[in-house]
This record gives sequence, structure tokens and C-alpha cells, in this order.
Amino acid sequence: MLKLQYQNQLIECGTDEAGRGCLAGPVTAAAVILPLNFKNELLNDSKKLSERNRILLREVIQKEALAYGVAHVMMEEIDKINILNASILAMHRAISRLKPLPEFIAVDGHKFKPYADLQHQCVIKGDAKYMNIAAASILAKTARDAYMQKIAKAYPAYDWHQNKGYPTKKHRKAILENGSTAYHRQSFKLLPEQLKMEF
Repeated sequence: MLKLQYQNQLIECGTDEAGRGCLAGPVTAAAVILPLNFKNELLNDSKKLSERNRILLREVIQKEALAYGVAHVMMEEIDKINILNASILAMHRAISRLKPLPEFIAVDGHKFKPYADLQHQCVIKGDAKYMNIAAASILAKTARDAYMQKIAKAYPAYDWHQNKGYPTKKHRKAILENGSTAYHRQSFKLLPEQLKMEF
């Protein structure tokens, strides 16, 4: 069973991102403040849940959270500032959308930059330990998946409705055959060296 949050003295949000390892599309983050009496047996790290359960939980979180925010950082910005900085920026933007602003931030992972002088704590695998981080992971993942489903319609060859921009064989084969798109992160290694040479 996950704990609700990292500490109990201050108003706390959990924050997490989705899409860091993708070749295409934005990196997306969410931040969530849950009520102190929040309970949900199903809630877990979004990677451990089926798509159906993530969508069910998204509805619950959006309805019951005291506040939530979601933000994308797009490909051009990722290419300019690198994926780590873009992930942190997405989290900052998501936190900035919370009303009220939290007093403490629980962050999934081990890298973060201070936001607005608020206290924060990085937690490795935090989305499997704390409900507020797990809730943020679900909102980030479902928002990003919805974005990828939308742009997949214009670029069916890349199979984004299935792979969501991650580097699958089918995705890399499409890049090899059709080149990259405006949605690809040009700073990423889109093709392994041997595939480039064959081309």
C-alpha cells in the first residue's frame, strides 16, 4: 500500500514526468495535491497499470484532487535545453498551475531544481511509494498518450498510436524509410549507427 505523501506538516504536491525516453513528442509532467483523507486501492505507478485503469484513475484524480496541473515541454525546447532540463521545466510548469501553490514538493527521481523557494525532496521510484507522485505519473502519462494519439493520425507510418513515440523497431524502421518529422527530437539518436549506414 502506498503512503499518501512524503511528510505531513506542509501542503504537499507530488510531481512526475512521462516521455523522457521517447524519440518523438513532448515530455509531459503533472503535479497533484491530494486531500489528506484520499484513499484508492488501485492507485500505483502508472507503468504498472493497464491503459484502462490509468484512464479510470485519471477521472478519479481530476475529480478528487485539491489541485492538479499538467504541462508539456515540446520538441524544440527539448533540443535546446536537453531532456533532463526539459523534464524539470515541465514539472515546474505543472506546479505553477496549482492553486493553492504547495509548500512542499515530492519529486519522482533523483534530479530537480528548486522551484519558487519551496522545499522539495527527490524520491527514487517515488511513483511506487507515494500516492501524490503516483497520481502525477498517471496524469502525465495519460495527457502525453492523448497528445501522441492525436498527432499519430497525421503520421500513421510511425505507429505513434501504439508506441507513443518510444524507440520500437517499427518506429525506427519508419524513420529509416520516411525520415524524421517536426515532432521528432533532433537532439536524440533517432537511428542506431548500423541502420544509418545501411540507408
